[in-house]
Amino acid sequence: MNSPSEPPPDIRIGTSGYDYPEWKGIFYPKALGRKEYLGAYSEAFGTLELDFPYYGTPKPGDLRELMARARKPMDFSIKANRALTHKIDPAAWKDGVDEFAKGIGPLHEAGRLCAVLLEFPSSFRYRDDERRYLDKALKALSAFPLVVEFRSAQWFNARVIDGLKERRVGLCSVDLPRLEGLPPLADLVTSDAAYVRFHGRNAAAWLSGDAGTRCEYLYSREELDAWVPRLEAMSTQAKTLRVYFNNHRRGDAAANARQLMALAAAAKLV
Repeated sequence: MNSPSEPPPDIRIGTSGYDYPEWKGIFYPKALGRKEYLGAYSEAFGTLELDFPYYGTPKPGDLRELMARARKPMDFSIKANRALTHKIDPAAWKDGVDEFAKGIGPLHEAGRLCAVLLEFPSSFRYRDDERRYLDKALKALSAFPLVVEFRSAQWFNARVIDGLKERRVGLCSVDLPRLEGLPPLADLVTSDAAYVRFHGRNAAAWLSGDAGTRCEYLYSREELDAWVPRLEAMSTQAKTLRVYFNNHRRGDAAANARQLMALAAAAKLV
């Protein structure tokens, strides 16, 4: 818990991804060019979760250019490449770590990297092989601030929570459909970095496995308001709190992020 002498926690709210042409006329002005998206985004939000590194390892020059396009100060979280979370090759993943670390180096060196997110699928369960891999991956990436997101409820046990605390690795709190086998709604803080992701509560799409509509959901004011005391509780245990909306269809993520920022401001959290 933060002591009275410590500075207040740094709380920022944003979205997962920003480069969505469908946001034109909803969040971005219709006449805005695609290269200007990040500049406009930075005027609304102070943090951004980059999801493109999940699909391809970023090059250092790409991230330097990205930082330069922000018009206002902001930091970034980076989703780890899928070769480290979803398509793990026992013979090659270590090489993937080295390449990924080199790619995100400029953000880290500039003090603009708030977290590397390792998002594991529901098939990544609490079993010996997965536990051993997780331990190795966290050690390999220990130079960076780390957050893990589990999609299997099996990982939410005392041994894992204690292990993350010992390693000073954050545990992502997730808002998603309340379905059997998925993680519980938890406010656990295991490091100096608290982290929350909103995926929507579209249970039907989640069960269908349709990745295109899985996160299609617009949160109501009441649903977001219920999170304010949870965020306040998490902020007392961490130095930073980052909140990201992944329900990007139709600009819902940007709209909900703005709503939550207003609610947090009214509660004097930001």
